[in-house]
Amino acid sequence: MISELNETIASLVALQRATAAHSGERAWLDAHLPAYRARLRDDPVTALLVRVGLMGSWNADFLTPTPPGEGGPSFADEVARIRETPPDEARAHMTTSMGGPLPSALDRSDLPSRAADLMEWVWEEAVRPYWPRRRRLLEADILARTRQLGEVGWAAAFDDMRPGMRWLGDGRLRINMHDYPPQVISGALLLFVPVTPDTAWVSWEEPHRYAVVYPCAGVLANGDRSGGPEALGRLLGPARAGVLTLLASPKSTTQLVALTGQGLGSVGRHLKILLEAGLVTRRRTGRSVLYYRTPAGDTLVSASRR
Repeated sequence: MISELNETIASLVALQRATAAHSGERAWLDAHLPAYRARLRDDPVTALLVRVGLMGSWNADFLTPTPPGEGGPSFADEVARIRETPPDEARAHMTTSMGGPLPSALDRSDLPSRAADLMEWVWEEAVRPYWPRRRRLLEADILARTRQLGEVGWAAAFDDMRPGMRWLGDGRLRINMHDYPPQVISGALLLFVPVTPDTAWVSWEEPHRYAVVYPCAGVLANGDRSGGPEALGRLLGPARAGVLTLLASPKSTTQLVALTGQGLGSVGRHLKILLEAGLVTRRRTGRSVLYYRTPAGDTLVSASRR
């Protein structure tokens, strides 16, 4: 499922780490990191809250609430759950995250409201302006993994979802390599929540709901909008060359729209021309139609890179 709050939490972690996973994220960090650092410089309590609650080996649970399973919750609804956390519960979660007694600066009752205020700031300043494109990327990731699940099973769909995660068979899913007692979740709701920054975590509200938050597939998150090799762009036009270049592996029109930033109509016209030229082909998988290059298309792309 897609969660605006989880995308915001992942973006907050990316801002705090300040290291880019790809060129697109580098540009985003350059645009928003100065304001983020200035905000925390003026609010040292919240700065310490982030370092202790989100940057250790164990998140403070109240900072990463498990999404409700029904529908697509709004950011306002989800962040309200952080703000409404009882202060004693928030301090207990922070103590667990720190692995010891809290510093005196965090022994206070306003941690939930400070955290919610920061989440709202990150959403408005650094996530919401990009949300339409990010949402398309997340939808494309869900579509691609659903296709994997239908074609080759659980192992292929989950094994590259996040480091250490692996389908073990017999109804067993290893989430990570941490030494933690197994959880029996038979009958519970297990949610998979993609985010575009390169970060991951697990949350739960026992015994009914669990969530695995994982980074969107790299080819989607990178969002390379280049027109492909320059020579190919001169031959086909940059936009059409970009579509052909991306079809080294099967993709739906939804994924191509997300990756290229072009409209659905434009992508459809490019695909029609590439199909007629014999450079791509297509096949149906469930409700989706996937496009990919033919040998002729592979040859053309390879030749243009020489």
